[in-house]
Amino acid sequence: MKAPFRTIASAAFCFFIAFGSGLRAEDSAIEDLRKKAEQGDAKSQWQLGYAYRDGKVIQKDNAESIKWFRKAAEQGFANAQYSLGHAYHIGEGIPRDYNESVAWWRKAAEQGHARAQSNLGSAYYRGEGVAKDYSESVKWYRKAAEQGHAPAQYFLGACYFNGRGVPKDNATAYFWGSLAALSGDKACAGLPESFEKSMTPEQLAEGRKLTREWLEAHKKKD
Repeated sequence: MKAPFRTIASAAFCFFIAFGSGLRAEDSAIEDLRKKAEQGDAKSQWQLGYAYRDGKVIQKDNAESIKWFRKAAEQGFANAQYSLGHAYHIGEGIPRDYNESVAWWRKAAEQGHARAQSNLGSAYYRGEGVAKDYSESVKWYRKAAEQGHAPAQYFLGACYFNGRGVPKDNATAYFWGSLAALSGDKACAGLPESFEKSMTPEQLAEGRKLTREWLEAHKKKD
C-alpha cells in the first residue's frame, strides 16, 4: 500500500466552495485570498500555497506553493506543516529531504494532525529521516488510527499481525484491519480476509467482537 498522501487534496480544495458557485469569480477569490495571506493569516497562506500546488484555479507554481506553505507552517499551522513535510518527502518544489519532512510532520503530528501522525509512523517504520523504530512507528500509527484515519488503521493492523513494534496479536490485527476496510478506502480493502487465513476461530471471534464494540461506541458519540 502506498503512503497515504493523497487524501489531503479533497479536504484542502474545499475552501474554494466558500467563494461561491462556479469559479469564474476565481480571480477575485484568489486576490482576496492573497490579501489575507499577505496580511499574515496562516490559513489563507496555506490555502494559497495549495492553490499554487494544485494548479486548478491559478497557474501551477511549486516554488510559490512552498513559499506560502512555509509562511503558514512557521506560524504553527498544522495543515501547512503537513503539506510542507509532504513536499520535502516527494521533492516537489524543493529538494527531497527526509529529515525535513519528518521534522515538519512531527510538528503537525504533535498538534493532533492525523495524516502527519500516520506519515510519521511510516517514516519510523521505513527508517526515512529517522532511525528505524517499530515501537515508535506503532505509537504514531495508533494516534492516527484512533482518530479514524484508515491508512493508519491498516498499517497498525499489519504491525499487530506481523508482531512489529507490538506483540503479535491476530485478533487486534483483525480489529484494526476491519476498521480500515470499513472506511471505504479501496487501498485498505481485503486486509481482514487476508488475516482470517491465519486465525483460529477464537481469535476471529475476538477480532469481530472488538470491531463491533468500537463501532457501537463511536456510533453513540456521533
